[in-house]
Amino acid sequence: MRSKYVAVALTLMGIVGAMPLMAQAAEPVFKGSFIQGGIVFGETTPGTAVELDGEKIDTIAPDGNFVLGFSRDYEGPATVTLLHKDGSTEQFSYPVTHRTFDIQRIDGLPKKMVTPDPAVMDRIHDDSRQAREARVARYDQEYYKSGFIWPATGPISGVYGSQRILNGEPRAPHWGVDVAVPSGTPIVAPADGVVTLAHPDMYFSGATLFVDHGLGVVSAFLHLSKIDVKVGDVVHQGEVIAHSGASGRATGPHLDWRVNVGATRIDAALLVPPMKQVLAGAKK
Repeated sequence: MRSKYVAVALTLMGIVGAMPLMAQAAEPVFKGSFIQGGIVFGETTPGTAVELDGEKIDTIAPDGNFVLGFSRDYEGPATVTLLHKDGSTEQFSYPVTHRTFDIQRIDGLPKKMVTPDPAVMDRIHDDSRQAREARVARYDQEYYKSGFIWPATGPISGVYGSQRILNGEPRAPHWGVDVAVPSGTPIVAPADGVVTLAHPDMYFSGATLFVDHGLGVVSAFLHLSKIDVKVGDVVHQGEVIAHSGASGRATGPHLDWRVNVGATRIDAALLVPPMKQVLAGAKK
């Protein structure tokens, strides 16, 4: 504050003319939830770099917008650092709400889908490579500003973060939200974006589609029966992009919708209204 008053005094005395004032930037503006599995859309001064817990955010839009994602087991608090063009830095801390996750037991899966044969491991590793590469190309165009809707509506049969017990064996948590819809149900784009992956048959996820919504926010649609778009297509919210199915490791037809922010798997259900609310509105 002293430097500001000195600059003003000097100007009034005619000693300096257009001497800049060292004004501190405002705290970033956030929209979303600081919660495990949550996503937060942030806004800061254009040209400012942003770090989360010391790690630089890879993609920031020219207008200063950026996105933060918090993993299932994120402890917090979230430390956000702003690195300004003049070399100064500011740091802010935000508490992160913890959640209790369900345990989901799924029996009756083919043994090869729970414990894959070593002969198919090369295929599984290649599937993972393609998925990683599809998330590497980051778009600074903010397609996600269209907002999000459910890509399909129906009963929720699986939720994000639930501990999976497959044929009695503990496995990794479930990273998507499952919507129980019949095979062939149209799947629509939840938000505008660019298609970055359209794979006809991955080992675990079957026919798989990725749509990049900008700034590292990517939707994945698994177990499809048909994909109606190709890599490079720009899609718009509400446009039919695929049809549901039961391909890959699935016990029945449904849509598994997942969302990543970079490498962080977040809860897609936090982007949209509760399904019960949507279904109730459709009945009116």
